[in-house]
Amino acid sequence: MRVAVTVEQSWHVVPGGIATSTVELLRALGRRGDLDLVGVSARHREPPPEAFRPPVPVRQLPVPRRVLYEAWQWLRHPVVERATGPVDVVHDAGYVVPPSNAPLVATVHDLFFLDYPGHYTWHSRAVLRRGLDLARRHARFVICPSRATMDACRAAGIDPERLRVVPWGVRTRALGEFEAAEVRRHYAIERPYVLFCGTQEPRKNLPRVLEAFRRVAHPDLELVLAGPPGWKEDLSDGMASLEGLVRPLGFVPPDDLGALYAGASVVAYPSLGEGFGLPVLEAMAHGVPVVTSAGTATEEVAGDAALLVDPIDTDAIAGAIERVLNDPDLAESLGAAGKVRAASFSWDRSAELVAAVYAEAAEAGT
Repeated sequence: MRVAVTVEQSWHVVPGGIATSTVELLRALGRRGDLDLVGVSARHREPPPEAFRPPVPVRQLPVPRRVLYEAWQWLRHPVVERATGPVDVVHDAGYVVPPSNAPLVATVHDLFFLDYPGHYTWHSRAVLRRGLDLARRHARFVICPSRATMDACRAAGIDPERLRVVPWGVRTRALGEFEAAEVRRHYAIERPYVLFCGTQEPRKNLPRVLEAFRRVAHPDLELVLAGPPGWKEDLSDGMASLEGLVRPLGFVPPDDLGALYAGASVVAYPSLGEGFGLPVLEAMAHGVPVVTSAGTATEEVAGDAALLVDPIDTDAIAGAIERVLNDPDLAESLGAAGKVRAASFSWDRSAELVAAVYAEAAEAGT
């Protein structure tokens, strides 16, 4: 079966979880050996950063991204096959739904933009809303990374019979103590630290993370922020109140990120909403205690292997962080439980489920 997958998100300024999950899924699908995979993108002179480079051949359409996105979403042209040749299934991996003569599978990562439109730029709102509308009308099947996203898709009018839950996986590599220490030395991290990992954008709840840390901070502890600047988020006041105790690193390559997870005292990720919450799974895979949000997709990921808090309750966030920092037995038990929990998520399992969706879509299209 030949499948075309959109990979344009690998070239985005902030690739984020969509590019990460697409690359990891393609890598796992490629290991199966029963699919002929081809990526499709806009025209680019250079490949994307190594960490987000698709592990499949990529065919480019002869227009830049902005033009391609507008043409796909509003003119429904050009078809994917112009770049890829005939395919059996097309997989939209990230909200910009391409036209095609083949059956369409679409991944809807989350619908947070419907509930909190003010957290997005006007252009991104327009792109996301149009992508949802096209997926609702044209996708044979819609893949959701969590039941929370599936419920949101159902509420948004997508037929439940077309929805398929495919949780993401996690990939880690063994780290020697010397390598981990070298990474921390590279980023000038010398004290114990609380780690946040993610793009700086409103739904990540960083102002409350900063305030919660301020309430538990002491001179021997710092807050490390790993992730690029995003949009509509001004952290200057919160950062100023923690002068000398907070260290923003910007984008961190995946290999370095593993060492930062492994060395953290606790990972704080009380996001207001997620489609999945990959940093929670990555932290647990490294045996690090996690504080994350109750009532969201991250609770699905964490299960009972993390401390769950109300993400809008700063006192609760601070209290959970403090519990882990002050109770070594609790930290050890959470880390051990997280490792066991993370072992049940794999990209090979994700690929197995996605391949089954492709087969369903191809069969329905005959």
